[in-house]
Amino acid sequence: MTEQEVDPTSSPQARFGAELRRSRRARGWSQTELAKHMGYSNTLLSYIERGKRPPTRKFAVKADAVLDTGEIFFHLWRGIVRAGLLEGFPEFADAEARCRRVRALALTVVTGLFQVPDYAWALASAAVQRGAITMAEAEERVEFLAARQRLLDQKTPPLVHTVLDESCLVRPVGGSAVMRAQLDHLSELAARPNVTIQVAPFAIGENLPFTLPVILLDLPDGSVVGYAESQARGHLERSRKTVMAWEREYDQLLVEAKPKASSLALIHKARKELSP
Repeated sequence: MTEQEVDPTSSPQARFGAELRRSRRARGWSQTELAKHMGYSNTLLSYIERGKRPPTRKFAVKADAVLDTGEIFFHLWRGIVRAGLLEGFPEFADAEARCRRVRALALTVVTGLFQVPDYAWALASAAVQRGAITMAEAEERVEFLAARQRLLDQKTPPLVHTVLDESCLVRPVGGSAVMRAQLDHLSELAARPNVTIQVAPFAIGENLPFTLPVILLDLPDGSVVGYAESQARGHLERSRKTVMAWEREYDQLLVEAKPKASSLALIHKARKELSP
């Protein structure tokens, strides 16, 4: 049966499929042979080559390994994920990947870099149930988050300072078991020399300087950019005047937030209250 060709310019997903077919043919392999080498079904491989099914991160990494293509398919997979991300977020993710320092305020839910997989999946699944995203987009978001989190485990990780609103500790995302794992993970992260976690208690009240989550990134060239998002879109802020204003507000937030030891005590308290 003749293999159906796809237009690689029609979408990032189609481009991945076309490159997979090209690399396979360069090896002289049939779909069945590549599927066997990768440990996937021939049906799945056919769907991906035709752009009918998005690849997972695991699939992309395996394709790079089997076809000896460096990280071509990993980067193509990231392009697919970015196409379904909030406007402005891909640009932020690029800056985050090369930053020297991260300063973040998390409101309502734990910041993405700190989320355990089940916590991230609970948030994505809820978005699917609301009809905000598709199941494929949910899977892509969670996998892309896992790729972003490699930033914390690289040989020379950036300094990370995060202020968590107290609501992040008590909002039951995913149920008690997921929250226990998430709070344990926060405690483990707080023990790393490059990570500082502070909690902004409810008592701050109207003195909380931000109404939306905000992230500040110190880049290798010495510049600082900010990122904030609404329900509809994200925005990478490069204006020095605006970013300096955000930095002043963030510095004020650090004065109002609990110190490191007291913040860790609040995390432990929230964790203890969830003990079975």
